[in-house]
Amino acid sequence: MTHTLTRRPSSIKQYFEQLLSQNTGVYNLTGSSAALLLALEKSPFVAIEKDEARAEILKRDIDFYRELFPGGKTVFLPDSNGPAASGRRAEILYYLKAADSIVTSSKNLLTTLWNKKQLEANSLSIKKGDVADRSTLEGLLILLGYRQAEIVTEKGEYSRRGWITDIYPSTAEDPYRIEFFGDEIEHIRIFDVETQRSKEDVDGLFILPAAEPEDMLPLSTVAEGKKFYCLYQADKDESLPESAIFLSRYSFEPGHGSDDEGNAAETQVRHLDAGVLSMKGLGILPAERKTLEDIPEKIENLTAKNKVIIVASSIGQAERLRELFRGKNIIAPSIERKEISDFQGQISLTVGCLSAGIFLEGLIILTERELFGERPPVRPIMKSKVSKLLASLDEIAPGDFVVHREHGIGRFTGTVRQGTDEAELELMQIEYEDGRLYIPVQNIPMLSKYRAEEGIAPKTDKLGGSTWQRKKERARKKVHEIAEKLIALYAGRKVARGFIFSSDTELHREFDGFFPYQETPDQTKAIEEIKKDMESDQPMDRLICGDVGYGKTEVAMRAAFKAIYDNRQVAVLVPTTILAEQHFSTFRERFSGFPVTIDYISRFKSKKQINMTLKSLAKGEIDIIIGTHGLLSRKVLFNRLGLLIVDEEHKFGVSQKEKIKELSRDVDVLNLTATPIPRTLHMALSGIRDISIIETPPEERLSVKTDVTRFSDSLIRDAITRELERDGQVFFVHNRIGDIYRVADHLAQIVPAANIAVAHGQMPARELEKIMHMFFAGEVAVLVSTAIIGSGLDIARANTIIIDRADKMGLADLYQLRGRVGRSNLKGYGYFLIPEEPLMTEEAKKRLQAIQEMSYLGAGFRLAMKDLEIRGAGNVFGAEQSGHIHEIGLDLYIEMLEKAVAELQGIDIKEEFDPVIDLVVPAFIPDEYISDAILRLSFYRRISSLRAEKETSEFESELRDRFGAPPQEILNLLDIMRLKNLSRELMATKVQDAHGRVRVSFSPDTKVQPRQIFSLHDKRKGRVKYMPDGFELDIQGFSGKKAFDEIYGALKELGESVLHKTGKA
Repeated sequence: MTHTLTRRPSSIKQYFEQLLSQNTGVYNLTGSSAALLLALEKSPFVAIEKDEARAEILKRDIDFYRELFPGGKTVFLPDSNGPAASGRRAEILYYLKAADSIVTSSKNLLTTLWNKKQLEANSLSIKKGDVADRSTLEGLLILLGYRQAEIVTEKGEYSRRGWITDIYPSTAEDPYRIEFFGDEIEHIRIFDVETQRSKEDVDGLFILPAAEPEDMLPLSTVAEGKKFYCLYQADKDESLPESAIFLSRYSFEPGHGSDDEGNAAETQVRHLDAGVLSMKGLGILPAERKTLEDIPEKIENLTAKNKVIIVASSIGQAERLRELFRGKNIIAPSIERKEISDFQGQISLTVGCLSAGIFLEGLIILTERELFGERPPVRPIMKSKVSKLLASLDEIAPGDFVVHREHGIGRFTGTVRQGTDEAELELMQIEYEDGRLYIPVQNIPMLSKYRAEEGIAPKTDKLGGSTWQRKKERARKKVHEIAEKLIALYAGRKVARGFIFSSDTELHREFDGFFPYQETPDQTKAIEEIKKDMESDQPMDRLICGDVGYGKTEVAMRAAFKAIYDNRQVAVLVPTTILAEQHFSTFRERFSGFPVTIDYISRFKSKKQINMTLKSLAKGEIDIIIGTHGLLSRKVLFNRLGLLIVDEEHKFGVSQKEKIKELSRDVDVLNLTATPIPRTLHMALSGIRDISIIETPPEERLSVKTDVTRFSDSLIRDAITRELERDGQVFFVHNRIGDIYRVADHLAQIVPAANIAVAHGQMPARELEKIMHMFFAGEVAVLVSTAIIGSGLDIARANTIIIDRADKMGLADLYQLRGRVGRSNLKGYGYFLIPEEPLMTEEAKKRLQAIQEMSYLGAGFRLAMKDLEIRGAGNVFGAEQSGHIHEIGLDLYIEMLEKAVAELQGIDIKEEFDPVIDLVVPAFIPDEYISDAILRLSFYRRISSLRAEKETSEFESELRDRFGAPPQEILNLLDIMRLKNLSRELMATKVQDAHGRVRVSFSPDTKVQPRQIFSLHDKRKGRVKYMPDGFELDIQGFSGKKAFDEIYGALKELGESVLHKTGKA
């Protein structure tokens, strides 16, 4: 039965409060009116939305309205999803007060929750000066759901090293380092994840669980005494309290028109009509007006009977809207949110976060959604805290193939200790085809990890054989050819003259301001570089690298706007028809507020339509034309082409690439690619190839919940049904064409309600495009396909991907497939289906473990990125170069390229002078100090790269901070590096132990003079013996540190003498 309130109060606040006092269901709560209703609820409540994303929006909207109408505190309870979410949930429930309200998702009706009493028993308070057994502390952390890690980088991890324990509390911004003295906690420090260095001393820390409780405690018990509101159509089996009040956003009464028994009973319950009116027909919505300029007058017409509040998402946007009103002589002042309800004027602007507006009798609240149409959700850009740690992935692990500059490719099998107690060293053991090589870990710079695409296992070289030298020579020649080509191209572009685009104006800034996201620093830098290129007289030729969804298209659209402003046309060339349509809809939406004509050429258009488009293009009536290689046809004539944007050029054929070259002559060119390229390659090409890299931090991608699980009909049914219920689409990847149709038939039996289609690479091109087009348009709910969907597709509604036999696929492919989902404001789900364990290879098991780790920025994520970078390098140079990269490894290939480029540019590259220090002292990192082999090798690499005394001292203090006081063996190692650096300055080739004496030999190029060595002799009372190539120093009677100080002191004195002589002092 529909009811409305008999007497409408004078104010909206009173009207909504009266609705609430009826304690019954309310419908017709369109826009953000449900949030307004709840914001005015005086009693503490629990509001339940269908999913987490909707719950988060509702909580933000309630917060907005509670600033207008002050009320109690509302908290958002997220879904459980890993240690950080578990910590956030525990923290909310620990501090929850009886008067607080909760907004959450229906998932939390079924999950277990902590209550305050349980949390008091399952939390740790640690203070400086406390006495605690380290093993007991570790046991307590494990009970609270913390997991052990070598290096702590994620919430919910701990690491124990000697007297130091690192903990990253599930609720903290930064991790903590606890230093023990015996069983007493001597220091507690906050440390930086990226550098792993301590930054601040604190007196204590409080630790809440990093996992969910095992005992079942439902939401209704935890939130006892609070009113329950349900904002979605709940299933019968959902455990909602009986007293729950239903709020519906539909404009008709819930349960109406159904003869279902449950719903029949529901219709007997009174539901009140909220009385919210529709905005349609007011002339404000984008579909009901011609341009943005119409907005002020349309709104002024509504003020006769209504107060109008416009909510802008930023100060800049509010200012632009104010300018719009000012242009029509209409006053629209900006008012603080807290003062809005007291403001007497008819039109006001305020800045805030509101998902949608409301139209109630006498009041209209408008957001950008009503004024400019559906905008993409604003996602906060999260700074990656582990970017430096990711860079350390090039560390070598036992089992890895390595490249030794002189001996070639071998397999690193681990480290061994050799020597006596007085002179023990750690050596790296490398297996070659015909033998074994041992190299001291100090010489680790001679090695690099062999990197080539996944699945390519190199052949190990022979020690002392000529094969490696021949491979290097072949690669060096090819690299030289490439460098010559690139430099010739660069020189040619420097001579050519192109159109000089004008500097940015207010209109450019207005276009930039309509971007709904906050630009990332990378994006801003790329935009600045492009604008600088376009404003110069040389034709632009820039490559933009960045994964799909990282904002490359926005960067390209800024360039397009700049070209159009100067009355030049823009051509956007894409490899597939589906991408052409995707770009067309993206460009049209982004340029909607500006007088720009955009069109596209596609196979799905009739000949007549295409001819009309081409005529308009030739006349100059089209500003932006988007299309596949059809745009390269001789029939396509431009009126005044100024900018060519090429998406994924490496996917075009050779003849098409030639045509692109012809078309791009004298016009500005922007190449976009979604395959990342190695940073080292970017550096090697700097100065001869303009490249902008957009690296939105990986966290952006971590919204995809990854699940590696056995194949099961019930799991597949649940995953597909859940996605379809939220009006989404599903990718089902089955990478074998032979039985793909059988799999599709099976899915149709499991989920009969879903509209399923099949796509694979052996289909006729037109048929494949048609199916992809249907999926893009939303006509197909589940797309069963091979891995061809791996790149290029950006379908916001497809947020679940199920990959069959994930164990058969490479990491990079799995990473790219997983990146297809989780691209909108909805959480993405990735299911990697695997068979029973005996059917999987060891390699596959490792890969799948890596995928599981992707969610924690684990090794898998990094490996996938590295693999993709190698593909990217191949794309930059062309397929024929991939062979050379595989022969000698990517790192050596890039190093050769860097040298070739420098040589051709006339830059002299000197090989670094590398002295040999051979002293009888134990110099290594003991296992007890750093137990993890990979981490130990990483520190050896860092030690070998120390050059200045300041760096060495800082490194020593870092070791002290992270691992405790360094043992003598490490101090010896650092002293040897100090000696090596001093020897390098003096060009001493060798410092060698000679039975109680130390022999120092110099290079013929040294600046040390014989008389300076004689002065050492005079000061050291006959302990220095002059030699033809240096001197010997008697250190008998000196031991350990004193012996080192004696040698170092002698060389230091020589160094000062040389500096004084050359006048540098």
